[in-house]
Amino acid sequence: MTFAGVMLALLALFNGLDGIAAIVNSHVFVGNVSLVLGDLQAFGWLMLALGILQAVAAFGVLTKGTEAARWFGVSVLGLNAFAQMFFIPSYPVWSVMIIALDVLAIYGLCVYGGPSSETAE
Repeated sequence: MTFAGVMLALLALFNGLDGIAAIVNSHVFVGNVSLVLGDLQAFGWLMLALGILQAVAAFGVLTKGTEAARWFGVSVLGLNAFAQMFFIPSYPVWSVMIIALDVLAIYGLCVYGGPSSETAE
């Protein structure tokens, strides 16, 4: 579960930086982008909020490792993967990489650290 917790923390950092960059209209995003819903600043606030939630989930997974912390992490990662699909027009390659990391972290939280893995050790 340490791997999944570290992935959560790393994704929280990435989303926080994405959010701040979008809020301040950074030049790292594709120019003249047409987003499905809202504007780039709105998605920036969403990414920043998801980054904060991921940081909270990472803290819970790394310190307590309870089932509730794991499922909260899975939920936040799922929301982030869904939100990144709408962010693809503004930063395509990065968004797809973040979705892949979300799926990898979800896999780590679901497969390792549950009651069955404790009895297997």
